[in-house]
Amino acid sequence: MRNPRRPGEPGAQQRFGEFADRLHGDHWQPDVDVFETEEAVIVRAELAGVRRADLRVTVDGDLLRIRGLREGSGAAAVRLYQMEIATGPFERCLRVPADVDRDRVTAHLEDGLLTVTLGRRKPVRRSVPVERE
Repeated sequence: MRNPRRPGEPGAQQRFGEFADRLHGDHWQPDVDVFETEEAVIVRAELAGVRRADLRVTVDGDLLRIRGLREGSGAAAVRLYQMEIATGPFERCLRVPADVDRDRVTAHLEDGLLTVTLGRRKPVRRSVPVERE
């Protein structure tokens, strides 16, 4: 796949619109929403057409990585008029807040949306004795 944002290639934004902003070399990035509740940080990624078997979610240190592959259907076309839906490999990396319990991470794919729930650590309170001088 050619990168439409390559310098020296005039008019890429005009030809590809906002789609060009989501291309990064030979892969694309899905759109994500990140929000929090009292119990967890939630990451929701738009992955229409991606099969669960082609999807990998990992947490490594403070990095959440969502990667996979969306197969394309344009190769069978005799004449392609317009193509805005990104296909091929994708990857999205996000920093994970420090208070996330990496052992309490779940991922669920339904209706083209991947929901990754990163459970927060339970606050640990302890009493600290005051020593005498």
